[in-house]
Amino acid sequence: MFYFCGVNIHQKYILRCIELAKKGLGTTAPNPMVGCVIVHNDKIIGEGFTDPYGGPHAEVNAINSVKDKDLLQEASLYVTLEPCSHYGKTPPCADLIAKHRIKEVFIGLQDPHDKVAGKGIQKLKDAGCKVTVGILEDECREHHKRFLTFQEKKRPYIILKWAESNDGFLAPDTSLRSKNPEPFWITNVHSKQLVHQWRSQEQAILVGTHTVLEDNPKLTTRSWTGKDPIRVVLDKDLKIDSIYHVFDTSVRTIVLTEVEDASKYKEGVDYALIDFSKNLAQEICDALHQHNITSVIIEGGARTLQTFIDENLWDEARIFKGAVSFENGLPAPKIQGTLQHQTQILTDTLSVYHND
Repeated sequence: MFYFCGVNIHQKYILRCIELAKKGLGTTAPNPMVGCVIVHNDKIIGEGFTDPYGGPHAEVNAINSVKDKDLLQEASLYVTLEPCSHYGKTPPCADLIAKHRIKEVFIGLQDPHDKVAGKGIQKLKDAGCKVTVGILEDECREHHKRFLTFQEKKRPYIILKWAESNDGFLAPDTSLRSKNPEPFWITNVHSKQLVHQWRSQEQAILVGTHTVLEDNPKLTTRSWTGKDPIRVVLDKDLKIDSIYHVFDTSVRTIVLTEVEDASKYKEGVDYALIDFSKNLAQEICDALHQHNITSVIIEGGARTLQTFIDENLWDEARIFKGAVSFENGLPAPKIQGTLQHQTQILTDTLSVYHND
């Protein structure tokens, strides 16, 4: 076996699969973003990653990229996640691999989806293919964290995000704000652009009623090229009227409410009933899971963020600290987690925490 700087040849190709797979970030959900490499005589002859939802999977794109299909019978296929074995939007990838009689398949991680869960591996073995599972499994789990959280925990991957002043406030005292509902910016334009990039990478974004009424946010990726996330708005009593940006119907919007009277619902907006008297974060997670949402950014407000923290339903927290000080205002949430890294963005400090 060959080794390169502590990484063996199989790990090298799985790392390339992960690199390719990241090109699907923000577009494949609720499908996983998979990467695939095909190797013949120690040379990559085909590569692919999962198309936007409904399109071909990584294995299909990799096989289609091979110019001389006769080489596939003597080739090895590497993939971050077990090839699917069922019909969905596309035919099973395991069938296509077997059809081309690819002799070896190296898989980073078994798929926990109940329609796959080892069935793809068994199909390949039944077709005479040699299968190896568990190459760089930790790295593949990290890469597939959104999909795995959705499948294993039955909820979206949850990212908490907020910006606080240098002295720990989310917003200044109301006397310092304008009378019109609009955001009060704590961070600089570079941090703002980064947040819009993050929005393009996740399937949904969620805010509470108070945040909409105070800030009138658009919750789009207008400062970044990418897909807008699904907007999810908490509105227990349907207090938010049509003048607010979240109801402009430019982006799919889901309102989580207790109001059952459909005559009060706005046209072009989806509604889901939840029980605000129960564990609210869990109620939200259940509703988002039912809507097939695999990842969500919680952007506010303070009460909504603290609810997820108190119920311990979060995976990452991305916290900006700006240079401005308010002396008085709305206190930022308090969180316990493992600090993964800190980054300076000119005048802002970004801290990223993981919930272990």
